Amino acid sequence: MANSPSDTAFFGHPRGLATLFFTEYWERFSYYGMRALLILFMTAPLASGGLGFATPKAAAIYAAYVGAVYLMALPGGWMADHFFGQRRATLYGGIVIMCGHISLAIPTLTGFYAGLVMVIIGTGLLKPNVSAMVGQLYTPEDHRRDAGFSLYYMGINLGAFVAPFLTGWLAQSAAAQGLLVRIGVAPESSWHWGFAVAAVGMFCGLIQYTKGWKHLGDAGLEVPEAHSPEARASRNLKFGAGVLGVAGAAAIIGILASTGRIVITPELVSQWFGILLLAIVISVFALLLLSKGWTPRERKQVIVILVLFVSSAIFWALYEQAGSTLNLFAQRNTDTSILGHPFPASWFQSVPALFVITLAPVFAWLWVRLGAREPGSTAKFTIGLVLVSLGFAVLIIPASRSGLASPLWLVLTYFLHVMGELCLSPVGLSAMTRLAPQRVAGMMMGVWFLATSVGSFLAGRVAGLYEAFSLPAIFGAVAAAAMVAAVIMALLIRPIRRMLATG
Repeated sequence: MANSPSDTAFFGHPRGLATLFFTEYWERFSYYGMRALLILFMTAPLASGGLGFATPKAAAIYAAYVGAVYLMALPGGWMADHFFGQRRATLYGGIVIMCGHISLAIPTLTGFYAGLVMVIIGTGLLKPNVSAMVGQLYTPEDHRRDAGFSLYYMGINLGAFVAPFLTGWLAQSAAAQGLLVRIGVAPESSWHWGFAVAAVGMFCGLIQYTKGWKHLGDAGLEVPEAHSPEARASRNLKFGAGVLGVAGAAAIIGILASTGRIVITPELVSQWFGILLLAIVISVFALLLLSKGWTPRERKQVIVILVLFVSSAIFWALYEQAGSTLNLFAQRNTDTSILGHPFPASWFQSVPALFVITLAPVFAWLWVRLGAREPGSTAKFTIGLVLVSLGFAVLIIPASRSGLASPLWLVLTYFLHVMGELCLSPVGLSAMTRLAPQRVAGMMMGVWFLATSVGSFLAGRVAGLYEAFSLPAIFGAVAAAAMVAAVIMALLIRPIRRMLATG
């Protein structure tokens, strides 16, 4: 049951939004704190405590990881719809994420890979379901919905802003390494202290979430398909088949690898993951579009979701290069000092979040202020694609020059990207909760994060080209791709509006 419009305890919004706001704050603290270090840790020399991976190998691992983090939102949403309910799935996901960051803090290659897998699984359970609960705090007619998602998005970015400063300082700064020496700890272990802080952040999120449980009303408690013995038997059969399928596939791969029939490398795993991702996207939308269970109105809504999905995937393919290509650009091609004082390259990862914190209230106010003149979701997506394209276009200038680039170039890029993000991401979340049929709300939120999975995977793979092509060529190509997508979206604004206007 949605909260009453008279519930304005949290900056004019329902009190339950505060609980979800701070849950995402701490989850994003842990995620972005680790992500700021990930590709830099993998490419750092062994002598400095890194893994010493070549850039293409590190990019392949990064691509598979960030893609899988968001891909798992699809089964995570399904699990919530059929087994746990969204509220409990969020709790279980947070626990697994915390364990994953603890594993990353262990200085072994096994701990590294195990930690990545646990963060992937935990985020898949938490991320789609906590977002779906935000939508359940509002009635469909509540005009505060988009503004509420914008405020919620600010909570995400508060965590993303603070985390890289702390994890980056612990992992990369000379001051932190000197402190480790003074207490008798090897300075090369500094990377793992950064990962450990991410685990502490997720622990704080779990404490806050359980304490704020009572303010969520009925949001996320219901398990839609658990009302009859037949429904329970069906869901248990599906779950068992899925577990057996995954276990069987893992066993076959393990046997083939142990007998030397196949050689498993990070690059090969990343390629397989890309093929799997493409197959899942095609299968999901084929199933949705060909299903006979939709009303004519719902079928039109699914078509609009597909259009928004494609444009969102393209947007994130550019935006998520903040943690891959642009992180390498900050480390290798940017002056990381202010007035002669050096700072860790990972600190640049806080810049986008700072802009979101600053601008999210402005955008929340703007959408409410515009009222009936507010652009539709398709128009906002078009603006977002234009801005993310311009963000890469401006980098062509410093990338074409010799010497280290001024840090202001990356700041400008992130400013343009965040302007685009605020036109697309919180608006997309809100549109998904509005367009998705209620009986599959959790799964459809997973479909939305599938777009981020596709974009994030592509963003990671682009980083593998960092040493193979010139930077102006890379930046120019991705900017052009996004601009073409923006033109296509602009042409679809009126057709989509007419489609949704008709029942």
